[in-house]
Formats: sequence, structure tokens, C-alpha cells
Amino acid sequence: MVFTTPLIRALRRHYPDSHITYLVEPLAAPIVTGNPHLDEVIVVPRRAGLARWKDDWSWAAQLRAARFDVAIDLHGGPRAAWLVWASRAPMRIGYRITGRTWMYTHVVPRLDGLAPRHSVCNQWDLLRPLGIGECDPARDAVEMAEDPDADTRIARRLGEAGIRPDNPLIVLHVSAGNPFRRWPPESFAELVSELARRDPTRRFMLTSGPSDASAAQAIVARIAAQLGPGVTVASHGQFDVPELRSLAARAAVYIGGDSGPLHIAATTRVPIVAIFGPTLAERSMPWRDPQWFAEAIDGGALPCRPCHQRTCAPGDFRCLTGVSADRVVAAVERALQKRTMRV
Repeated sequence: MVFTTPLIRALRRHYPDSHITYLVEPLAAPIVTGNPHLDEVIVVPRRAGLARWKDDWSWAAQLRAARFDVAIDLHGGPRAAWLVWASRAPMRIGYRITGRTWMYTHVVPRLDGLAPRHSVCNQWDLLRPLGIGECDPARDAVEMAEDPDADTRIARRLGEAGIRPDNPLIVLHVSAGNPFRRWPPESFAELVSELARRDPTRRFMLTSGPSDASAAQAIVARIAAQLGPGVTVASHGQFDVPELRSLAARAAVYIGGDSGPLHIAATTRVPIVAIFGPTLAERSMPWRDPQWFAEAIDGGALPCRPCHQRTCAPGDFRCLTGVSADRVVAAVERALQKRTMRV
């Protein structure tokens, strides 16, 4: 979802007088709410069974009534394809996907998910039928609007955790959508322990997905056992999407694997250290102006990397376990140094 935001900016630049609407389901809506290049955000509920069919027929009628000239399917899934087709827009653009190609008037190839080409460039292919030129992260970076209410909530939570504005804050996202992208908890614990030893004024906030809340707490407990109570390492359970952005924007550095929060952090100027396992930095590195620090750490060239993340062929997740905490520590220190030079 974040990777589609550069396209919104490009569409506005190419069609400055157009009315641009973004259709989105509730979970991802905060990413585009407040986007300065959009005129309208339509949030379509994600319900199941008969309720979903009723929703889709109702929205199809509304989309037809709006008489859109162009409809672009940025997702490629069955629901998105059907709503694009149901809009009856004279120009309907989508990927060449078996069983859905007939729904579009203009079709573009969709590369294999393992191709070493950035996901933003793959999305950008959908703009070719409109004559829009090449993508450039310096000009069209990912973006997400600030949320003042989320800023207030984050400031309060950091204060409750004993983290002051003058403390260097290091944010670590310790989970991922699947185990194939999850750096080991003991590696996170070793990383934080070493960073804290190097500078006792540093403070740490661990974030995680719903399924990994206990893992985050376990990492905090492990660090406390190693360093004692003198180091502030907090985990606040769940943050919503605007809060994640606000937290990243306040950080001295963000550390995390290839997951949604990494790319939410990329919409800010925070220095980023990204840990890649089976995925490639060429495909999933933060897409933003190169002047803002971002460094990838990965397991190197392996015959099984990249993979489709269904089964670990060697069985030991070596693309992740092969990333040492020392390498990440060194990258974090470079990120902090770069940030200090800018300040």
C-alpha cells in the first residue's frame, strides 16, 4: 500500500486538474488519508459472506454513477479487479493475471515476485498506458501525512515509558508477517544490549505485530536480565498505523525487517537500518530520497535466496540467522553518525 503513494503524486503532476479518488479497505486507509494529491478517499468495508457481496454491488453502482474516466487496479486481487471492471471507466488498467485480464482495457505484465526490481517500479508499470515517465525516488518518494492526534498519543506513551525528548530513541520492529522474515529474538536482544552499553543515554522502543506481542516482551525481559534495570527498553503492545509513523518520525534510528512498518518509517526522514532475509533489498528497500540514510543488512548470496517463503529449503533460516548483531550494530552507529552530522 505504501508503495502505491509515489504513483498518486505522479498522477497529480501529470493531470493537475483531475479529480483523483483512492478506493481502500479500512486497515490501510490511514496511509492515504490526508494525502495532499488526492481529492477523495473511499473506504470500503472488509466484511465476509453475503455482507461483502452486498457491499460490492452497492459500491459498483456508486462507482458507475461517478463516471470515472480512468480506473487503475493497483492491487491485482479479485475484489479490486472486479470493482475496477464494475466502474465501467472507459480506460481500465491492470496487470496481466490469469482469469482477470478481461476486466481491463489496458493490460501490463506483472513480474515474478522474486525479480530483483523494486516494487514501486513494478507498480509504476501501471502508469505506462497514461504516458507517464520513469519513476525516481528523489522526486516521487513514498509518503504519508502526519496525524497530530497520533503525535500526541505517542508523546504521552514515550513519557510514560520514561523516554525524554533529549534521549536518543531507537525504535525496533521485532516481528514480520511470517517467520521467513523474522530476525531471531536473541539477535535483537544482543543488538539492544550492545547499543545500550555503548551509550547509556539511549532509549529503546520495541514494536511488534499482534501475533508477536509476547516475543517483544520476551526480548525486553532478556535485555533486562543482561543489563539490569538501568536501561530503558519498552514495549507498548500495539500501535496503530498513524502512531507507527509518529513513533518513527521521533526516532534517532529505525531498525526492522522487510514488513509494513519499515515502509511506514520510510515516509519519514528517520535513518533506517533494514534487515533482509529471503527478500531482496533491490525489491523492497525503503523508497525515498537518497539523501536520507537507509542501509540494508542481509545474509549475502545464498543459493536459496530469494525464495517464495513457503518452505525453508536448508531448514535453518540461514538467510536470517546468518545476519550477526555486530553487523547491525555497526550499521546503526553509521546511521546515528549520519543523523548527528545533519543536525
